[in-house]
Amino acid sequence: MSLWAIDSPRVELRPNITEDELQTLIRTVYKQVLGNGYLMESQRLVSAESLLRDRKITVREFVNAVAKSELYQSLFFNSSSQNRFIELNFKHLLGRPPADQSEIAEHVRIYNEQGYDAEIESYIDSEEYQQSFGDSIVPYARSTSSQTGLKNVSFNRTFTLLRGAASSDSDRKAKLISDVGANLPTSIKAPAAGGASTTSKRFLIKVIKGASGPRTRLGNIKYVVDYNQLSQQVQNIHRTGGKIVSITEVA
Repeated sequence: MSLWAIDSPRVELRPNITEDELQTLIRTVYKQVLGNGYLMESQRLVSAESLLRDRKITVREFVNAVAKSELYQSLFFNSSSQNRFIELNFKHLLGRPPADQSEIAEHVRIYNEQGYDAEIESYIDSEEYQQSFGDSIVPYARSTSSQTGLKNVSFNRTFTLLRGAASSDSDRKAKLISDVGANLPTSIKAPAAGGASTTSKRFLIKVIKGASGPRTRLGNIKYVVDYNQLSQQVQNIHRTGGKIVSITEVA
């Protein structure tokens, strides 16, 4: 399952899940929380996986264990800037980019005053996490469709953080610090050379739009656009009052 799946499916721990499905769920957690990084067998959290299998912990608690692991710290905390660490926590644990500088400042404060574990818990124990994923759903990129409470700029910032199936989050440099800090719009950027190319791809945008008149009607509209038209089309939809249901890649 690629993190570049634009319309990310929900992966949920159901009561009658099979062992194969459980393994898929566990791999999905690692892929989401570890930013598409390569995971060796020796790095797996065997004890936490066993607790999850026996239903002694929830998916949310397993996500918490991965995010507090030495592996996560070595990948994203020990050698990254504080701003990069925080923007990746938003991506990995809430499935969205930071909304503004005040959010980043709040998480800087939490870490400085309460430490690493409290910073991780501030995402996973938040009301936003509970409303979006609950105890059983693996976090996923959710700001590629209209979401209550998320700003429109989250679309473009999400694409900036999701760099393709062949990429990982090993880059130590913050991607959004200038735009978020100055409250500037973020343009959609093509992946770097050597990554998965998207510039030749096309995308289907599904939209719900109200029609004017004596009775309000909701109409379903679909747009198919090239990659280089995606950002502008998203802006046009929101400017005219449309609500984006999903954005998916088309053949």
